[in-house]
Amino acid sequence: MVLNKLPKPSFITTPIFYVNSAPHIGHFYTVVLADAIHRWKALTTGTQNSIFTTGTDEHGLKIQQAAASHGQTPSQFCDKVSNSFRQLFQNTQISNTDFIRSTEPRHKKAVQHFWRSLYDKGHIYKGRYAGWYSTPDESFLTDLQIHDGVDSCGKPCKVSSESGHSVEWMEEENYLFKLSEFTPRLRTWLDDSPDAIIPGKFSHIVKQWLKEGLPDLSVSRQRSRLPWGVQVPDDPTQTVYVWLDALVNYLTVGGYPAPGHTWPADIHIVGKDILKFHAIYWPAFLMAAKLPLPGQIICHSHWTVGGQKMSKSKGNVVDPVEAMKTFTVDGLRYFLLKEGTLQSDADYHDHKVLKTVNADLADTLGNLLSRTTVKSLNPTGKYPPFHLSVFPHIHGDLTDTCRMGEEDYTMIEHLQGLPGVVQGYYEDVKLYKSLEAIILYLKEVNTFLQRHKPWLLRKDPAETPYLETVLHTALESVRVCGILLQPVVPQLTDDLLTRLKVGEDERGFAFARWTPWDEGGSIFKTADIDGSLGPLFTRIQENG
Repeated sequence: MVLNKLPKPSFITTPIFYVNSAPHIGHFYTVVLADAIHRWKALTTGTQNSIFTTGTDEHGLKIQQAAASHGQTPSQFCDKVSNSFRQLFQNTQISNTDFIRSTEPRHKKAVQHFWRSLYDKGHIYKGRYAGWYSTPDESFLTDLQIHDGVDSCGKPCKVSSESGHSVEWMEEENYLFKLSEFTPRLRTWLDDSPDAIIPGKFSHIVKQWLKEGLPDLSVSRQRSRLPWGVQVPDDPTQTVYVWLDALVNYLTVGGYPAPGHTWPADIHIVGKDILKFHAIYWPAFLMAAKLPLPGQIICHSHWTVGGQKMSKSKGNVVDPVEAMKTFTVDGLRYFLLKEGTLQSDADYHDHKVLKTVNADLADTLGNLLSRTTVKSLNPTGKYPPFHLSVFPHIHGDLTDTCRMGEEDYTMIEHLQGLPGVVQGYYEDVKLYKSLEAIILYLKEVNTFLQRHKPWLLRKDPAETPYLETVLHTALESVRVCGILLQPVVPQLTDDLLTRLKVGEDERGFAFARWTPWDEGGSIFKTADIDGSLGPLFTRIQENG
């Protein structure tokens, strides 16, 4: 996987999101996944100057139509919807370093320069395009990609086999890109780079598209039909095709076309509905422009709601802003990354979110922190000392004072191995597996407390070293897990680590380790802690 080979600094992107409607849970999942990967990179390397970009795609016929339906100019419509994306990301701790709008002057300059590069190298020619076009998808389709269907009024029509959207036959004079010439090079790229597109199922889909053949691609529209977009250089009658326009954003954010601009991107994170544009069109455009290809395309599956595809007509589109009012920012982030996978569609249901965050964040993580910092067990408000006599490094040492059994040593083995396990899952982009591993370990620590019953030890002053060692062991477990959970729930873990008085410079991956047996003892011997701040994550009550 490329993730474990990312240079310093790394360059991670999401798509720029189409502004024909407000952000929904699918958009939010894409950017949260990218954010967690970006944060993980910073956590494990300490690099703070990496590039992580997102933004909004604001050109195209669909935007033009949406604005008209709202009685607004395209510019007014785009300003409002783009701002809703920007505010969502700012309010949910997304750590992007740039937010680009395709209507910005810097992007127009990049698009026109890129067009000229393709044109001057002989990869674009003027011709006549005749074929099927899906306005909702802003996509050209072949006869193999459509079938008979019905429109919203029940009338027979042709529809896209992939999206189900209706298509129209289009004939017009415009510019075409010699996509057909790049089929062999795209095949070689995928054969030579088995991890260029992950998971593998999506790489196989792209290879199948290549087997079916690639026709030349129309890369402009008549400006009389589509004035809302970037004008083709030196031709006021044509507008640059919205996907060529949009894809160039990845170059724009790196400073293209200025000398010394940053490129290539290390990771593009995309949904499966836009795989073709990123895995065929974009690499072909870059090859034609003689620019390097991105390191990896991470393609994720979709979110359904109650087992059904989200759609306005069904009224089941999930608004992340509304969902967070009930489940909190970190609660929703956690659920999406715990349930979402690259390989298969995930299903959203409010009850499922409630069960997941209550079980994992309130009952497991939050409860463990409360049990180990509560005043009745730790009245001094200290990070209690660890006693090697009670829990010696080697099982069986000092058997007259050792109070730990085989299960306890097994638990510490699991803790020592946990950072490596989590890192492996991140490198394979299986964040849900990393969360499963962390929660499983925290449950093991809760069992550890049940086994040693610190509430009984508290009653006997002679058992103070035993009590302190039990609490210290549990707190060290919480501390390590808190560090590892930072990319997923940044606000929650900041609260947790702050309560444990873990300094800002002690929260990197290198500190996610079991230390009491190390030479010099624990990192935290007598630190003050605060057990009076209430629950870390308050259980959410089910309505009705």
